[in-house]
Amino acid sequence: MPQHFSSVDEYIASFPADVQPILQQIRSHAHAAVPGAGEMISYGIPTITLNGHYVVYFAAWKHHVSVYPVPRGDEALEREIAPYLVAKGTLKFPLGKPIPYELIGRVSARLAAERHGGK
Repeated sequence: MPQHFSSVDEYIASFPADVQPILQQIRSHAHAAVPGAGEMISYGIPTITLNGHYVVYFAAWKHHVSVYPVPRGDEALEREIAPYLVAKGTLKFPLGKPIPYELIGRVSARLAAERHGGK
């Protein structure tokens, strides 16, 4: 039965100690890239929001972390995220390899711009 979380902190705390800092860094970089961002649990996973609407989701799995959805319209960014693209709307970052947090921040900023104008 899937777990239900009431907060992003609760979600992150449910993972092993070695995965928690990775999720915290993703969270931190997404917040830094989206000024005024909020957060909530949506579809059972952490969601960075702006003005109450989703910007980017992230989740941890047994062997990777994922970020959803994938931004469009920036060819340079699309080339940079291509190695992590595993589905039309999913970026997958293997645990045990360096996580490109700055790239996740740029993805978050681009998604905010797509959905909420600006940047």
